[in-house]
Order: sequence, then C-alpha cells, then structure tokens
Amino acid sequence: MGNAGNKTDKTAKVSFFTGVKAEFRKIIWPARKTLGKQAVAVVSVSIVLGLIITLIDTVLQYGINFLVK
Repeated sequence: MGNAGNKTDKTAKVSFFTGVKAEFRKIIWPARKTLGKQAVAVVSVSIVLGLIITLIDTVLQYGINFLVK
C-alpha cells in the first residue's frame, strides 16, 4: 500500500525536474558584455536610491526631533 504512493511521488518529482530542465533550455542568456552593463546599472541605481532614502530619512528624523523637543 505504501509503495504506490512513493512511486507516484517519485514520478512527479522526475517529471517536475524534466520540465525544469526543458524550461532552462529555452532561456536565451545575455552576452557577457550586456550582463556586465546591466549589473553596473543595477548596482548604480541601488546606490543612488539608497542615498536618496537615507537623505529623506535624515531630513524627516531631524524634522520630527525638532517638533518633539
């Protein structure tokens, strides 16, 4: 009785991984140069947004402290 459940579980896992493998074959990977440019863009935008958020947070914190004290 317990073996029937294991067999279908094993078949489901195998078919899942077969499907994942088929989907990975469909991926068109970017060229190394394009990937480098995109990585630099992502890091740059992340740093700029981090600085903007830090600035806004500092100004708001200063304003709140000014109003409370």
